[in-house]
Amino acid sequence: MHKKIICQNRKASHDYFLDEFFEAGIVLYGPEAKSLRDGRANLVDGYAGVKDGEVFLYNMHISPYPYAHHLDLDPKRTRKLLLNRREIKKLHTKTKSKGYSLIPTKIYFSGSWVKVVIALAKGKKKVDKRHALRDKEMKREMDQARKKRDY
Repeated sequence: MHKKIICQNRKASHDYFLDEFFEAGIVLYGPEAKSLRDGRANLVDGYAGVKDGEVFLYNMHISPYPYAHHLDLDPKRTRKLLLNRREIKKLHTKTKSKGYSLIPTKIYFSGSWVKVVIALAKGKKKVDKRHALRDKEMKREMDQARKKRDY
């Protein structure tokens, strides 16, 4: 199946330890889907939560489609995610435990369906972020040195 990525939350891997990933469908209105086809979405402030046995996505910004005048939607409205009951139960028990939250990491088209990848994440402390940046920089330097040696 062809997957066309709409947007990614690259900051999520910097701010959180991403443990498990779940693929979910998302409930949208027509103008929102057209806006996503244009790539007009932002995941940076988005998060998900379990409420009354359902999973919802909060603060994900989808810009209004400029040619849709019949429906005026809030760009940051709450959107329902479609998951199996077993997955919802697992997410609910994990998010009740200390420090876990649900972060959207990627939105993409799978055929004609819009899918969201949400990650079960635990927040990083400032020290962890510094260690991750240092490790990334060391790896980059080693790769550059290896390339120079190969020439």
